[in-house]
Amino acid sequence: MDKLAGLESAAGGGGGAPGAPVARKPPRPSAPPSLTTSRQPSVETLDSPTGSHVEWCKQLIAATISSQISATVPAENVSRDYRVYKRPDIREIQDEHNGYNSEMEAEQALRDGNKLAQMEEAPLFPGESIKAIAKDVMYICPFWGAVSGTLTVTDFKMYFKNVEKDPPFILDVPLGVISRVEKIGVQSHGNNSCGIEIVCKDMRNLRLAYKQEEQGKLEIFENLIQHAFPLSNSLPLFAFTYKEKFSVNGWKVYDPSSEYKRQGLPNESWKITKINSNYELCDTYPAVFVVPTSVADDDLTRVAAFRSKGRIPVLSWIHPESQATITRCSQPLVGPNDKRCKEDEKYLQTIMDANAQSHKLVIFDARQSSVADTNKAKGGGYESETAYPNAELIFLEIHNIHVMRESLRKVKEIVYPSIDEARWLSNIDGTHWLEYIRMLLAGSVRIADKVESSKTSVVVHCSDGWDRTAQLTSLAMLMLDSYYRTIKGFEVLIEKEWISFGHQFAMRVGHGDDNHADADRSPIFLQFIDCVWQMTNQFPAAFEFNELFLVTILDHLYSCLFGTFLFNCEQQRVKEEIHTKTISLWSYINSHVDEFTNPFYVNYEHHVLYPVASLSHLDLWVNYYIRWNPRTRPQMPVHQNLKDLLSIRAELQKKLEELQREAATRSVSSSSDRGSSPSHSATPVHTAV
Repeated sequence: MDKLAGLESAAGGGGGAPGAPVARKPPRPSAPPSLTTSRQPSVETLDSPTGSHVEWCKQLIAATISSQISATVPAENVSRDYRVYKRPDIREIQDEHNGYNSEMEAEQALRDGNKLAQMEEAPLFPGESIKAIAKDVMYICPFWGAVSGTLTVTDFKMYFKNVEKDPPFILDVPLGVISRVEKIGVQSHGNNSCGIEIVCKDMRNLRLAYKQEEQGKLEIFENLIQHAFPLSNSLPLFAFTYKEKFSVNGWKVYDPSSEYKRQGLPNESWKITKINSNYELCDTYPAVFVVPTSVADDDLTRVAAFRSKGRIPVLSWIHPESQATITRCSQPLVGPNDKRCKEDEKYLQTIMDANAQSHKLVIFDARQSSVADTNKAKGGGYESETAYPNAELIFLEIHNIHVMRESLRKVKEIVYPSIDEARWLSNIDGTHWLEYIRMLLAGSVRIADKVESSKTSVVVHCSDGWDRTAQLTSLAMLMLDSYYRTIKGFEVLIEKEWISFGHQFAMRVGHGDDNHADADRSPIFLQFIDCVWQMTNQFPAAFEFNELFLVTILDHLYSCLFGTFLFNCEQQRVKEEIHTKTISLWSYINSHVDEFTNPFYVNYEHHVLYPVASLSHLDLWVNYYIRWNPRTRPQMPVHQNLKDLLSIRAELQKKLEELQREAATRSVSSSSDRGSSPSHSATPVHTAV
């Protein structure tokens, strides 16, 4: 039996009824926990051996979240694609006198009892260990009401299960998705009851209740907090403990030299340099990158001193025909006195000269012009026409990380736990989330069009060059280069533009850190993936990967199961020995690639995509932001349908190849002076928008 066959839960949690309690696949997007049961819990189900559990929990619900608990979801709205346990009924093997007819039956009853105990246990990953278990804990579900069950905390997840239900009710939440844990209580009713609210990074909040006087439950929540924020408690992230084995080594997906070679580099104008091999030139850049051939190392050092955080202009992508390039960097440190650096000015001129198709360089500054002026007063700034006469400066007016964080907070408010149908469209508009997605796509289209149509080289930067810059360069490259629209190519794109070039994942996500109010946290990478999803909507046949691929990436952005998104830069990852001590997310994905493949994919090689950057063509990503609400989840198992389509496509492709071989054989035999039939290459049709 495949060790990975038992998974039914999402990385962001989610309930499903698993199969046999064996080691599971790394978590994938699945149904919300509310879909694992088909009826409202009864009072009898919720009661505990002490007899008072129901009453104090009712009071807790009434005092804290009664307004959030919705009516029962109709049975026809419940997903039907879940395998479940059948809870053994020990009473069926007992006689009417409550005794056993034989020693064999007594042994069988004991085995069944052991099976029941095993069902209540949390399935564990290789390397995962249980830290605490508590019974008679209440999960207060906003869709189904209160459910009593057993709560298990491991060093990776919080696992809640009620086996009294058929199918069992399961809540499986990786601790990495937890942003903060807050205690809530109800003292006014005299029951001394207590509970916690768990605020998650994946668009949901969870509430649990327990009796304050029970020491065992206090201990389990202490363990929950300790292992949800391991770095704040001097503990390692779980990725360093996870010991799963995969058939593919995901750390080998991206090799800088191979990727640059694919782009035709080095060439006479561009060289691969190792000046940063010890991360001394720029501690947030990779050890290997591409710069103009004619620029000396001493000049690179002077340019680094003039660019914020030492992030000099380096090549991201080169057009295979025109040689127009996309380069990325940080803002120049001109300051309020318009400081100049002749080496930096010459450097940008060299970038322009490397492209014989154009005598102009376009600089896309992602920031709002007013913010750039403010940064200039603080020592930063932007390129002036006086210092860079052959450059055109364009501000894209994209807001900063703080605005994006607030926008996502508003999105969460309108999607969880309930949706106001009457004000849905106005509520979405009030978040401005889709407007910010539109601005990112519009800016990326301008960059791609300048390179493709105008054959002009571009430089892209924001302030430090690791947030909006990464969003824009990677989206533009996705539009220009069909390789990045494959599964492996997209993995390479993330490894290159985001991970190796120093997007601050640890700072923006807060892996293992309990400082939830940190102003540096922001959903920058989430916005990028959202933009990619918008493109897959407009060009459904242009991408090899499916929606599950994108959701899985986001789930493991938070989960801390893999080492892929940990830490802020390559230097830190090398120091922490990520490649030898943790497992890559791509190891998991590429070992199950069929699950993430788009059955409608057509390889439009050298085909440029220009998505429509208009609010009329953009949608809120319901299957990500609202996936925990059972009322919005599709009834049919979409991912299974896609797998079926892949199987059908493979069969048809095989038949087509057989027919082509037969036709070629007949053509050869029909005429002795005629060679094999020439191959026919159809011009790909532009995907309709």
